[in-house]
Amino acid sequence: MESENGSTVRSRSRVLPKMPSFPDLDSPVGENGESQCNGEKRLTSNGKMEVEQLISRKLQLKRKAEHLKSDLMRQFEGQVNDFMDSLIEESAILEAAPVSAAFSPPLSDKEMTKLGLSSCGQLRSPQSQGKQFVNRRSLLDELFEVNHIRTIYHMFIALLILFILSTVVVDFIDEGRLVLDFDLLVYAFGQFPLVVSTWICMFLSVLVVPYLLFQIWASQYLSSALPGLWSLLLGSLFVLYQALGLGLLPTYVAVGNSLPPASCFVIILEQVRLMMKSYSYMRENVPRVLALAKDKKGSALASVTPQMTQYIYFLFAPTLIYRDKYPRNPEIRWSYVATKFLQVLGCLFYAYYVFVRLCIPQFRSISPQLFDLRAMVLCVFSSILPGALVLFLAFFAFLHCWLNAFAEMLRFADRMFYKDWWNSTSFANYYRTWNVVVHDWLYYYIYRDFLWVSRKRFRAAAMFLVFTVSAVVHEYILAICFGFFYPVLFCLFMCFGMMFNFILHDRRKGPIWNVIMWTTLFLGQGVIICLYSQEWYAQRHCPLQEPSFLDLMKPRSWSCHLQSGPPEADTL
Repeated sequence: MESENGSTVRSRSRVLPKMPSFPDLDSPVGENGESQCNGEKRLTSNGKMEVEQLISRKLQLKRKAEHLKSDLMRQFEGQVNDFMDSLIEESAILEAAPVSAAFSPPLSDKEMTKLGLSSCGQLRSPQSQGKQFVNRRSLLDELFEVNHIRTIYHMFIALLILFILSTVVVDFIDEGRLVLDFDLLVYAFGQFPLVVSTWICMFLSVLVVPYLLFQIWASQYLSSALPGLWSLLLGSLFVLYQALGLGLLPTYVAVGNSLPPASCFVIILEQVRLMMKSYSYMRENVPRVLALAKDKKGSALASVTPQMTQYIYFLFAPTLIYRDKYPRNPEIRWSYVATKFLQVLGCLFYAYYVFVRLCIPQFRSISPQLFDLRAMVLCVFSSILPGALVLFLAFFAFLHCWLNAFAEMLRFADRMFYKDWWNSTSFANYYRTWNVVVHDWLYYYIYRDFLWVSRKRFRAAAMFLVFTVSAVVHEYILAICFGFFYPVLFCLFMCFGMMFNFILHDRRKGPIWNVIMWTTLFLGQGVIICLYSQEWYAQRHCPLQEPSFLDLMKPRSWSCHLQSGPPEADTL
């Protein structure tokens, strides 16, 4: 036996390479091939067990080395990507549109935090302190070049096809024929000629009044002996125009003619957009005239007052921040424009089928009743899916397709209308990245100007003011367009929005916080769809003959109670 075993060991030693002896942590080996296991000694016969242990140990070290290599490569790749992104952004800033030589060059990041204050406490040029426009594409245009991301877009198209097939099949079964009517769209965009004429009047007034008021004020401020009087007079005229010409008259047209929701949204959203544009035009150009007057260079007035063509371009440009010049693309891709407008039309029909299949049948079949916790919970959770779809459609149709189409027609090169808000792990980051166009206006003209006035002493108050203005404007739009006051969105903004802004702040990182953000966002959309839909049908099922002011302020769904159910003739 020993000779046989010995010969076997010698033959194996010729085949196996000589390996270094590694200590086995799991099964310690003693001298002379003795192994200690549970306090008992045993011999490793023929060296077989020792060789197997050495091979296993070597394989373990190899796997650890491979994992370490992959981790190091991922970290190195991430650092290289971050460095290249920062390098591209810095180079893009250097290629930004040039500003007038009368103003200081763009400041560094450290100087930008000084909120426009010079060493003597004066307001510097808003163009050197404000937003820098650079040449960049929209994020979705870049992501859709990746096949894996474009598949998500194809999934939404497939879902639209299923909505259309579902509607056609149900109508064919119920009616016995193919029904292709769009009563909801026809109703929602009713009285559209009145909408077009109202928009033309609003646009012409914005084109003429702010421009002329600024030109008159600038010339009189630099040449008149009473510049303060001219500032008070023309400033008051501008405020009256904003309040009455753009504020009251379009609202009176929408309410007085009982415009349907979609038509009303067109007028009110354009009203808000033009008011923000005219304010930005004044806010960006008035400091230039003040700086010119301080330098006693009245003859150079033409160099700081914008031309009419620059102002017209700004009124159509997809931004709310005025600049004399923007980065421009060399040519217009008309195929790209047509594709974006077709996508807007597709999103419109998508929203139509979402309401027809998921919203109207649910709320029209429920008779208005007093508050019931069970029914409310079921209503909210059943409204999450249509609410999420409406959120995605509104984002894609307006912030991506509509703004990119106009940017392409105007050769407007800065296409950062949104950022990667879907990756947000905090609501503070979500508010900054969801709608960059509106966020820039709120940040530069409310938040930063408030800090400038208060000498940076009330940052919390500045943030609260931004939330208040945003909440009031959103609630004003919904109240006018729906025809009733139900401050659901206002409460979500001011209560939960403010709370989540401080709880889910930027220091929250990791996938779990992104899941929490999406969960609360979807839940909020379900609350909005549920409560506003209930109020919409309550307003139609329980009309008031001579409502008082208190009746108009109190939600009708709180008191409307029908035993027999809603009228069958009501199609909406």
